[in-house]
Amino acid sequence: MKTTRRPEPAAAAVDPVEAIARECRRLVTKRALLAAGVAMVPVPGIDWVTDVGVLVRVLPEINRAFGLTPEQVERLSPERKVVVYKAVSAGAGMLVGRIVTRELVIQLVKMVGVRLTTQQAAKYVPIAGQAVSAALTFSALKYVCEQHIRQCMSVARQLRLPAPDLPLAERVGT
Repeated sequence: MKTTRRPEPAAAAVDPVEAIARECRRLVTKRALLAAGVAMVPVPGIDWVTDVGVLVRVLPEINRAFGLTPEQVERLSPERKVVVYKAVSAGAGMLVGRIVTRELVIQLVKMVGVRLTTQQAAKYVPIAGQAVSAALTFSALKYVCEQHIRQCMSVARQLRLPAPDLPLAERVGT
């Protein structure tokens, strides 16, 4: 029995915020896979350094993709800046519109601290433990980044931001 495909909705119907989020999620998946690969190396501590390094690089890229870097927020009208600062001060976006520092990333990593502590312990079990360590690294990074993407989406929708000038691929660094 042959099935027919329904026509795709018109390109204009695509939500730009959702499109940016989809590209950011692809970026996060690539970086989390890289970090998971490093987590399989049986050297204690190297995965923590990698996790922090990945987050320090990817979170600003997510901000940039949504037009929410500190520089981009500074260029907003005063009314729109207030929306961003209210979201940040309410805790809805700890890293939205802010410079991402190692200290802020370490606070985020502490949110998923139990997973990462288990990950460190798992490394000492040959092969299976390293696989568990990699899986925990991947899921922890995906979780932290997904929360940030959702926060950026919320702020971008509140602001009704126009899409940044750069093509989507350049905004998310793919």
